[in-house]
Order: sequence, then C-alpha cells, then structure tokens
Amino acid sequence: MNLAFRGYKDKGFTAIAYFCVLLLGFLLLVVLIPMTGRGLSAVLFRETVEFRRMQYAIFNRGNEERLRAQVARVEEARRPIYELLDSFARGIDTESQISRVRDIFRRFNEELRLQNVSDESYTELRGKARHIRDLLTEAYTSTDREEVSKLLDEVLAFAESPGLKGAAEQYFEMARSYSKTIKQMDLADRQRYAAQLSEVTEAIRDLFGPRPDEPMPPLAENQFGATRWDLVQRYLRRLLYSEQWVQTDPAKPMEKKLVCRTDPKQFGGTELEPLFGMVESSLDELFLPRLRIYWQYFIDDSTPGYFFGGVGPEIFGTLLLTVCAMAFAAPLGIVSAAYLVEFGGDSRIVRLIRTCINTLAGVPSIVFGLFGLAFYVMLIGRPCVLAASLTLGLLVLPVVICASEEAIRGVPQTYKEASLALGAGRFRTFATVTFPAALPGILTGIILSLSRAAGETAPILFTGAVFLGPIPNSLFDKTRALSYASYGIATGDKVGMTMPHQQYGVVMTLIALVLCLNLAAIAIRWRISRKLKGY
Repeated sequence: MNLAFRGYKDKGFTAIAYFCVLLLGFLLLVVLIPMTGRGLSAVLFRETVEFRRMQYAIFNRGNEERLRAQVARVEEARRPIYELLDSFARGIDTESQISRVRDIFRRFNEELRLQNVSDESYTELRGKARHIRDLLTEAYTSTDREEVSKLLDEVLAFAESPGLKGAAEQYFEMARSYSKTIKQMDLADRQRYAAQLSEVTEAIRDLFGPRPDEPMPPLAENQFGATRWDLVQRYLRRLLYSEQWVQTDPAKPMEKKLVCRTDPKQFGGTELEPLFGMVESSLDELFLPRLRIYWQYFIDDSTPGYFFGGVGPEIFGTLLLTVCAMAFAAPLGIVSAAYLVEFGGDSRIVRLIRTCINTLAGVPSIVFGLFGLAFYVMLIGRPCVLAASLTLGLLVLPVVICASEEAIRGVPQTYKEASLALGAGRFRTFATVTFPAALPGILTGIILSLSRAAGETAPILFTGAVFLGPIPNSLFDKTRALSYASYGIATGDKVGMTMPHQQYGVVMTLIALVLCLNLAAIAIRWRISRKLKGY
C-alpha cells in the first residue's frame, strides 16, 4: 500500500513539475510574442516616399533619379492641399495680409518711378493706390461682413482703371480671394479659426514634412514627413479630428472627445472643409507606400533621439561590453572555483569566502554600478568601456564561481583517483581530467552570466554607457548599448517616445542578441560534451 501511494505521489509531483514548466513557457510566450511582433515593426513595415527621401539624404541609399521622379509626383499631388490651406489662412492671418498690402504699395511706387510718368499721372495713380491700400487695410481689420463686402467691392471697382498694373494687380487678387473667404466664415471667430488652423497646419507638417518653398530645418526629425504608414495613420487622425474637453453632464467631470474637423464648430461650411476629404481619399498618391524589409536597421546608425536609423552602434557596444566582461569574469571565476573545491579545503576562511560570494550574488545591480563609479572610474580617470566591463564582470562573477564549483564537484571522484594513481600531480589532474569533465557545467554558468551581462543597465549607467555618441575606438572610450538605449528612450527622450517602433525594435534586438549568444554558447557546450563522450 505504501509503495503504491509513493508511486502515485511521485507521478503527481512529476506531473505538477511538467505543468509548471509548461505554464512558465506559456507565460513567457505571452510576454515575448507581442513584444517581438511590435519590435518587428522596426524592420518590416510599409514605407512612404518620405522614408526613401530620408534614406537617401542620411545614408545615401537609393536611386536618385527614381527618387526625384517620385518626389515630383507627390509634390504635384500635395499642391492643391497647400493652395487651399494658404487661401484660407489669408483670411485668418490679417496682420500678414495688411503687411503684404503695404509692401505692394511700396513696390507700386517704385514701378511708377521707373516708368517715367508725368508728375500729374504719378500723383493720380499714387493716390488711387493709397486709397486702395487703406480700403483693404480697413477690410482686413473689420469684423462686420457687410462692411467688409462693401469695402472689397469698392476696391474691385478700380480693377479696370488704367495705370493700375504690375504690383497693383495683386490688390484685386487679394480682394477677390478675401471676398470668397468672408462668405464662408464668421469674421468674429477669427481667433478660434486661427487656433484650429494652427493644429491643422502642424498635422499637415507632420504628414508631409517641410513645404518645398521652406528652408530645410536643422534637425533630422523635422526634415521629413511621415516615413511609415502607421505614422501616416496617426498623423491623419490628428488632422481629421480635434481633441476637446466636453461637458456632457453637469454632475460629471468634462470628458475628452474627438470632434471631426468638418463639424460646423470647426471648419464645416468654410473654404477649408474640402481639404480633409482630399487628404483622406488620396493617401496613396500623397505618399506612394510600399512594403519594406529594413534589414539595415541592424547596421545603421541612428539620428539624435532615435527618430530615424537603426541600432548598429548599440549592437556593437553591447557585444563589446559583454565579451570584455566575460573575458574578465570567466577565467577569474573558474580559477576561484577550482581553488575553493580542490585546494581550499573546509577551513573557516573558505567558508567565509563562500558566504561572501553567495551574498554578492544577491546584491542589486545598481550597487555594483555605484561601486564601479567609485572604484573603476576613479582609478581609470573617466567612464569608459573598460570600467563598465569590469563592473559587469564583478556582477556576474558570483554566478560563474557557483556554477563552476558545482560542475567541478560533479566530476566523479574515480576520475581524479585514477589520474593520481598514474602519477599525475593535483594541478595536472585538475587541468587534464577534472576541468575537461566539468567544462559543460562551467559553460552553463557562463551562458547564464552572458545573458545577464548583456541585458543589464544599472551597472553601466554611470561607468561607461552613453545615450548618443560615436563608436568607441578603444576601451577607454564610452559606448552605446542596447539596454541603455531602451532605458533612455523610455524614461528621458520625448522625441524617441513618439516613435514606439524604435523602442520596441531596440528591445527586440536585445532579446535576439541574447538568444543568439546563448545559442552559440550552447552549441559550443554540446560539441565539447560530445567530444568528452567520444562521439
């Protein structure tokens, strides 16, 4: 009866263990699959013509002739949108229109002087131009639609006057344009229209980038429009809808709601209303989207703020820090474990050392970072790759020592006895018999340490990592790292946070890099195990 019960109990515990492993794997997949899917959006996405412009301008990548043809095509498609926006803006920004009216008057006077007209004609034409200037100025200042309409009609009455040519003809163009505007807009709401127009202009700027007639902005993130289709959809939503706080119930707080731009309280019934439908219905012509596999993401440098580009320097820096850390921790850890197991005995000092090692294994990583700042950085003189690597090496050293100790203890005692019986010394026995047999277990500890060293942020925060900077030329330079880049985007860089695919791409790359390092180490351990078994 007892044997049967023990058998059922063993099977039950085994089933629970398998269930826990499967549950852990399932939970891991639940976390990793969405993260990886979002991270892949940094590599696989629908690009726009703005992305191709960015690639050529920053990385000199692409066909220049084909790109020019595409840019000319989208500029032609965008021109009616800009014209509609400018036409409506002229009725809102009255100050700039008044300034333009005065500038036209000055240019017309210069034209009259160059024409060598008689003094009488000069005085007459100049007086008419001054009168038209004053009428237009008064029209742009007034908020009474009927009064403005009369003033504009009076201006247009001079359109057939002989002599009012050249610069003066622009007076009549402005009057005709403003006549159309006032029929569709309440002049008393200019301030409201101006505020809403500013939002529309900003959304258009985010979609299309700077206009062809504007100077190129100095910052890379302002030099191009929406480079990806998901950004197009995000900016389009800002263009088509306005976020407003609305009081739906007096007993409840105000709620944020989306109000369509074509609503009468926005631009409904105005000259600008058709613009939103024009943009929404012709996105393909405005952006020329196509599928892109951006494999260069893993080698390209990034622009400031990780707005464009890839993570090439971050991958290099992470590999450099990890390899240097393991080059310091692995030999020291193996030698320490060999001494503690084979030569240290069981004295009080050895027990104290083991206690210290176990304590260090549980110390928070930020403490190692502060130690590295206080010791290595002060010793070397500045934060650098060497200081960060030594700090990471100390962080993973307890794991390497403990794993190596267990692996060395796991070697059968008969192996050592046979070697000693054949006349080999203790050191030679360890080097030729114990160490090769324990190497697979030692590599297991190194694999665990490798993963932790590659993913840590706190130890390198003060000792050698930098958010932006060149690729290091030596171990005494600072370097970028994937873990620090993800931390910087998430906590401090507002520009990078507007591009979520970049942040997820950095995290995905870090996970993939750690996985590749683990697979490489596991493959090495497997080959060594096969050789030890004689395969």
